[in-house]
Amino acid sequence: MTDDMSIESYLAAGGVLTSPSNTPPRYRAEVMKIMAIFVDSELAGAAGFAELINAGPGIRDRMAAAQIVFEKTASAQRVLTLMGEFGADTDRYANHHPWTTRLPRDADITQGRGDHDMRLSVFNSPLIGWADAGIMNLLMGHAATVQLEEFSQISYQPLAEAFRAIILIETRHTELADKGLANLLEHKPDAALQDLVNYWWPRVAASFGDEASQKFEGLKAMGLRKNSNAVLKARWQTAATALLAKHQLKPAS
Repeated sequence: MTDDMSIESYLAAGGVLTSPSNTPPRYRAEVMKIMAIFVDSELAGAAGFAELINAGPGIRDRMAAAQIVFEKTASAQRVLTLMGEFGADTDRYANHHPWTTRLPRDADITQGRGDHDMRLSVFNSPLIGWADAGIMNLLMGHAATVQLEEFSQISYQPLAEAFRAIILIETRHTELADKGLANLLEHKPDAALQDLVNYWWPRVAASFGDEASQKFEGLKAMGLRKNSNAVLKARWQTAATALLAKHQLKPAS
């Protein structure tokens, strides 16, 4: 960045920042929001899966669930450490919140909790069994990969690097869910699994946010977004549809 160039111009030209100390207030707030949504979602997701570890039909299934819980919690800790560099009270943040709490199963898809909980709304829906958790993990795993690929390119370099490493972990989780679904299809009717797909599909789709968001251009100028919500959602729909088809399942109509 040249001496006569503002930080805003630097970011708009594709520049990157490496420390909280030189981030403008609006940029700082948006980066904190990205981190908070990710951390809250990972901790809430891990808490949901932790309650179902012993519901796994076999030892390997339970090991896979435990691995997912551990790695989601570790990913949250990695980003939470960066939040601490921005001044967040990380101990209170991680340890004083009911991450297992969920809304009723039939709650509105986009309903929030209203208690400073930044988790994606999909993590407010309760899991009701092993098959339910598997379908949710499969669909949300693909969504998380699409979203993390987007955020791995953001202009705050330490966070972009963290997300690039986390993508590999989330991809493994999706692969585990894919194998789990194949096993489920040997023992559970397709119709029952399709009902679960029909429940989770719109809830995962909602995690991409408002397709007509007015904030996109501002975030793009700060180097915090490259693709719109609509583009990311479409990428997920294409990938998830292809994966479901492999298992003779289809998206919710």
